[in-house]
Amino acid sequence: MAAPIDLNLVRAFVAVHEAGSFSAAAVKLGVPRSTVSRAISALEAATGALLFHRTTRTVHTTRAGLSLFDRAEPWLARLEASLRDLPDAAPVPSGLLRVTATADLGALVFAEAVARYTTRYPDTQVEVALTGRPVDLVKEGFDLALRFARGPVPGATYVTRKLGKVVLQLFAAPDYLTRRGTPRTLGDLAEHDLVTIGDAKVLLPGGKALPGTRRITSDDKAFARAVLRAGAGIGLLPTYLATDDLTQGHLVRVLPSLEVATGSLHVLMPSKKHVPARVTAFRDLLVDMFRR
Repeated sequence: MAAPIDLNLVRAFVAVHEAGSFSAAAVKLGVPRSTVSRAISALEAATGALLFHRTTRTVHTTRAGLSLFDRAEPWLARLEASLRDLPDAAPVPSGLLRVTATADLGALVFAEAVARYTTRYPDTQVEVALTGRPVDLVKEGFDLALRFARGPVPGATYVTRKLGKVVLQLFAAPDYLTRRGTPRTLGDLAEHDLVTIGDAKVLLPGGKALPGTRRITSDDKAFARAVLRAGAGIGLLPTYLATDDLTQGHLVRVLPSLEVATGSLHVLMPSKKHVPARVTAFRDLLVDMFRR
């Protein structure tokens, strides 16, 4: 079985034939003339054929060389074009972007980000996987993940970028407050219905429990937001979750000076080397969204 031939040898051969001399080929390739000369000698040794007739002033391609050029040049041109056109190497975002997050983060953060992204970069496609299970970005072929962390970021082998802190505040619908009144102090909450997320007792700064009647409890933040909008009570929501509802008047802050810091949001990527433009563009879009 013949040994594989170095692609650089073929590239040097094509350059010499097209340029008409070793010196001109060296200039075209950006290498010393001696490098081109050694490449041609190595290719002739590998093929067992004389590829060029050399004199002190001229270089002529032999019949064997012409035959090799006719076969190799189209193949080399196609290969180099294919390498240039790889989606991951494109300077402008293009191709398929695969991202993952938990259901609540995906529906409320990724939805807006993906809409902006595909509008801005029409040559991209986005596949979103919303799941509560741990995802192995490398094995499952994901480009980016959005994750919440109370402490150290899960997945220490990944490249991470912190988007910002997650802060909880109290929210309620205007019609609920019209019916039941607006609390002015923390103690006033004892007379109100609470919408809570999770089974754990909600603790405020200082270790105090949130007073009031736990009327509705859910393990889904999007559901909690929906029932708060429907006027079911007062509840803690991440501020990023309620921004649009505040702007549109569906929700208002209750006791606006009260804040509960719960952790941070992070963008995770499998590697920091050769990151495609489609991935860095989406990451930067998320960073910009949370900064604003």
